[in-house]
Amino acid sequence: MLYWSVVCLIIAIIAGVLGFGGIAGAATEIAKILFFIFLVLLVVSVVVNVVRGRGPKV
Repeated sequence: MLYWSVVCLIIAIIAGVLGFGGIAGAATEIAKILFFIFLVLLVVSVVVNVVRGRGPKV
């Protein structure tokens, strides 16, 4: 999911440089939404692992 967030951000930057403001804005919003979903899932995963007593896999 973080990969797709970065892809959308790169598309937004390229579209902005080329003057496509609408596409750049839409891609930026998609990148922000995906990034925040990634952060929420990361926090949930860390909390679940702490509650279950598991440490990180080494």
